[in-house]
Amino acid sequence: MKIILAGGAGYVGTLLAPALLEHGYEIEVIDLLWFGNHLPPEVKLHQKDLFHCKVEDFVGYDQIIFLAGLSNDPMAEYNPSMNFISNGALPSYLAFIAKKAGVKRFIYASSCSIYGYAVKKLYTEDDPVTCDYPYGISKLQGERGVMQLQDDDFSVISLRQGTICGYSPRMRFDLIVNTMFKFAMTEGTVTINNPSIWRPIYHIRDAVMAYIRSVQADYSISGVYNVSSGNFTVGQIGDMVKYELEMLTGKKINLNIKDLKDFRNYKVSIDKARTELGFNPQHTVEEIIHELYVHFGNNFDFDRDEFYNLRTLQKLGSK
Repeated sequence: MKIILAGGAGYVGTLLAPALLEHGYEIEVIDLLWFGNHLPPEVKLHQKDLFHCKVEDFVGYDQIIFLAGLSNDPMAEYNPSMNFISNGALPSYLAFIAKKAGVKRFIYASSCSIYGYAVKKLYTEDDPVTCDYPYGISKLQGERGVMQLQDDDFSVISLRQGTICGYSPRMRFDLIVNTMFKFAMTEGTVTINNPSIWRPIYHIRDAVMAYIRSVQADYSISGVYNVSSGNFTVGQIGDMVKYELEMLTGKKINLNIKDLKDFRNYKVSIDKARTELGFNPQHTVEEIIHELYVHFGNNFDFDRDEFYNLRTLQKLGSK
């Protein structure tokens, strides 16, 4: 099977690409390399703007996994127009030409951010979405655009992902567990802006496996799927980071608890993904913390711009 990873040189793609190779798939990555190239040398890589792809570029491929676009709220708010183009128009365009090229399946990296503010229930894929901020709106636009193209000959799977955290060779420290780890290691303090807010946390290795399960699903399967490793309050996450790092370092970690409002608050059910895709998360928040400590530990320079997506976008904009 031949697979294209669109935007596959980023945080998730850098782990997903070698995992797909290990499963025997032939893959190619198309990426602008904003964050450099941390892919294994055996991965075929094309440095190219995805909007420049044509139908003929996708002929002969079986599946496309869309990992591109702006990846969080700060990036979307910094450049709303790029956000809506990259997250709304780009996946729709690629799915459109992929279908014309005879590609059998398009897998879209959506986000649980589309649920906006939902307080008292586990949200399923059938529940209404309430987001009214640029990132969530754009991810929903992209999802609806690609899902509209689904038919008996073109399977479309949209993975509504929780907040992905954990170690990757193309590292990020602008994600909740990773950020708390950074500040605990550098300042001895974990800041919790609102301990009552809920988030679905997603170990990056579980994210990789969800894409593999989607690739392997029968072509009769299409749809939208919530995927995460578990639901936690921000207060719970902060306590886990504090406890685990105190055990690992032998040092006291302080908590700085605030009560700031947040426009995102959601927890999700992954029962549909378990039943239809065979997705069964295996990893924990505690594992994320342990793996980050093993890779970075003490005396690491966490402040490099390449570890933060917004900083990278701002530097690109200044060129």
